[in-house]
Amino acid sequence: MANRAPHTHETTQQLKEDLHHLTQTIEELVSATADDSRSNIKELRDRAEKRLKETRDRLESRGERFYGEARDSMEHQVDACDRYVHENPWTSIGIGAAVGVVVGMLIGRR
Repeated sequence: MANRAPHTHETTQQLKEDLHHLTQTIEELVSATADDSRSNIKELRDRAEKRLKETRDRLESRGERFYGEARDSMEHQVDACDRYVHENPWTSIGIGAAVGVVVGMLIGRR
């Protein structure tokens, strides 16, 4: 897990930069619309569209990667839990019973 902290910080920093560039381009586009220079507006619009597409692609890629990492982690945890239950069935039954008693007590208090 310690390996993910630098990766997360790097990803967060890249996301901030992407959003900053996109915001800056959109602000330029908005301020350019105050001018009546059609070529300037078209150039800024093209840049804004390009940055928007790049940012969207990066966000989709990161989202897919995060989903994959979370899915792999969850599968690993489920496999570890399944192994534990198969290796220690009576302990697992005891833990389940204890949790059931606690939940029953909490529900009974209402």
